[in-house]
Amino acid sequence: MESDLRTPHRLDDFPRGLTDDEAEARLADVGENVVPAARPIRRPVRFVRSLRDPFTAVLLCLGLVSAGVTAWGTASVIVSLVAVSCVLRASGEHRAERFLSGLRELVAGTATVLRRPAAGGPPLAREIPVAELVPGDVIRLGPGDLVPADVRLLRATGLTVRQAPLTGESTPVAKGVRPDAADRGVFARPELCFQGSAVASGSATAVVVATGARTRFAGAHGEAVRREGSAFDRSLHGVSWVLIRFMLLAPPLVLMASAALRGQGPETLPFAVAVAVGLTPEMLPVVVSTCLARGASGLARAHGVVVKRLPALHDLGAVDVLCLDKTGTLTRDHLVVERSFDAGGRDDPEVLDWAATAAWWTLQLAEPPTPDALDEALLTVAGPVGERYDGVAALPFDPVRRLATAVVRGRLGTHVLVVKGAVADVVGRCALDPVERERLLARADREAASGLRLLAVATAERPARTRAWTPADVHGLTFRGFVALRDDLTPTAAPALRDLTALGVGVKVLTGDHPGTAARACRDLGLDPGEVAEGVEGLEDAELADLVRRTTVFARCTPAHKARIVAALRADGHTVGFLGDGVNDVPALGAADVGIAPRDAVDVARESADVVLGEKDLAAVAHAVTAGRLSSGNIATYLRVTLSSNLGNVVAMLAAGLLLPFLPMLPAQVLAQNLCFDAAQLAYAYDRPAPGVLARPTVLSPRDLLRFLGVFGALNAVADLATFAVLALALHGPDALDDRAVFHSAWFTENLLTQAVVMLLLRGGGGGRGAGVVGRAAGALAAVGLLLPLSPVGSSLGLVGLPGPYYAGLVVVPVLYGGALAVARRRRGAGRP
Repeated sequence: MESDLRTPHRLDDFPRGLTDDEAEARLADVGENVVPAARPIRRPVRFVRSLRDPFTAVLLCLGLVSAGVTAWGTASVIVSLVAVSCVLRASGEHRAERFLSGLRELVAGTATVLRRPAAGGPPLAREIPVAELVPGDVIRLGPGDLVPADVRLLRATGLTVRQAPLTGESTPVAKGVRPDAADRGVFARPELCFQGSAVASGSATAVVVATGARTRFAGAHGEAVRREGSAFDRSLHGVSWVLIRFMLLAPPLVLMASAALRGQGPETLPFAVAVAVGLTPEMLPVVVSTCLARGASGLARAHGVVVKRLPALHDLGAVDVLCLDKTGTLTRDHLVVERSFDAGGRDDPEVLDWAATAAWWTLQLAEPPTPDALDEALLTVAGPVGERYDGVAALPFDPVRRLATAVVRGRLGTHVLVVKGAVADVVGRCALDPVERERLLARADREAASGLRLLAVATAERPARTRAWTPADVHGLTFRGFVALRDDLTPTAAPALRDLTALGVGVKVLTGDHPGTAARACRDLGLDPGEVAEGVEGLEDAELADLVRRTTVFARCTPAHKARIVAALRADGHTVGFLGDGVNDVPALGAADVGIAPRDAVDVARESADVVLGEKDLAAVAHAVTAGRLSSGNIATYLRVTLSSNLGNVVAMLAAGLLLPFLPMLPAQVLAQNLCFDAAQLAYAYDRPAPGVLARPTVLSPRDLLRFLGVFGALNAVADLATFAVLALALHGPDALDDRAVFHSAWFTENLLTQAVVMLLLRGGGGGRGAGVVGRAAGALAAVGLLLPLSPVGSSLGLVGLPGPYYAGLVVVPVLYGGALAVARRRRGAGRP
């Protein structure tokens, strides 16, 4: 591609254009001018991909083992839960992809091309689909046009283009036919325009030099390298492997103990499998998928946010650093007038009036009119002040001279030249002594360093004439002053930044803009920019790691710089989100834990992102982070509750198995109890966590989970062993009932009662919330524990009804257990996970 841009003479790039036959032959040779799109993933493939996480694989293995020991009910339940989880995840991601398929609309639909019907014939302008453009085609560009391919300019009049999707620059860039000797990068070359940019002002004729996959725009697809693993992957995989170790350890312990004490190793294999299943949170895939799917659906309905990859919603909840560009996020894509002042720095409204007069008559008299962002800003504030004068002529903005001139009627017999433009170019044409000229340039540099963009204004009175005015007449001017402009701040940015700060999310600005401009926008929004870093070129990884810890604003960033900064933050232990909308943001979108792009981003950015916003609005990001924390908080609560209870039960069962002459619970009873508890905990997918959970990043940390299990799993084991002691004393001696059946039934009931208590007390967070759906589920679980042994289903499981005094004794243990849980919870801290 580089050779195409540097050697355009290889193309037949004459202004006469290609013939239809030549264009057809080239189209067959190079293919259509379309950006390569990501191949859609079919539903069966999405379903299979959902099976790849280690916990789902272990569940399937347990299902196979259950089938191997003829525990068909257990095997069916496990396989059904895995299938439901995979269907929920695959269908949610499919809906997101279907929505996004309608958004690929950045590249223009048609282009104006000059083509000849036959060799030797005159070129004719016609509209053709962009897909049919080929290298060598001559096209015309005008204000508002999207550049449909990479092109080299043949002719240009006042041409400026917006390259923000490619470079991140917020202001239009001047383009012209003459190459620039300075090597400032390919996007800075004035004679080249690139697909994905848009014409802000002026007009041009250009020759196409690259189409389709050969354009710089399409080349960004190859740079979209995905991160090694997201926060969700790391968290859930870490927790899964902790569980896997426990599950692999439990069956051998049961078998060895039974073989050593009773010589019944093989006979207890079904019980050993049941113990492993009892330790397993079978509902985890379903709870995770349901929590994430509900959160994603609510975001789409309420805020227009589309989650393409469901685990990305968890990643949003875990984000503690958000990186973003300035333009379009903190600032809008246009300028506003800050003030106008004279050479001495005193406010002078007349300077603004002269600048607006030049803008007014340049727009009225130039052929064709070439409005730009500066003219719009001036006229928005000053209004049609140019109507006070009679316009005579206009010399529109020239990217080489970097100024525009309007000629109006002055006093009788005079014309007034009103000039506005770049400071150095206007000051250089004023009648000033060298000292004054240097003083004005120094003041301009200071203002630019503070983040303002300066426009110099000058006038000159000349005798009226009928001869045309030319650029050569613009000299010997009287300097009038400066107009200072700044980026227009996005109205929602300041409150959104405050919301993100309250959520514990740090913001870092990664922009291609001038350091002063970026710093000023941050200060105006209440974000302390600190010391602004200008690029990260040449820094070693250790130096960059230190820099990202203490720096908020990174200016003049290239795409590679942004990706390195994001990677350095992740390596430092942060969960990083990146919000971007341009081709220059694609590497960073792929490097972040969660990539975020607005709906109107370029195609390649949308396809690289995990989350798509309805609008480029930080407020939507704050809502998405909150939704992610809500879902992640519910998942974390489910894991804490089910694992602490299951671990305590399994430890108690292993201990009882060593002390009792019979199995403490039959395999079918273990599985039935586990299924009842897991079904009740599906309520957590519909719960709303406490405000304390939503106020900080939520991460599923295996280390924190193990510490939690060490405390609360031990409490549960103590409660179960206390139940064993009560039952052993109560059943000592002859009894009308079978001791084993009573023991199994009593412990089955006590387990479900204590698990109902756990569901309520370890729900976490406090905050005065009602029990809600979790309270109803816990009540239903307790009712099942009390009534199931009395039902025909209980009889088929080997359960029996208990005498009245036993129920009174079984209530005492959960009450004492609940008190111990409450004390431990308070000591640990109500807001901690």
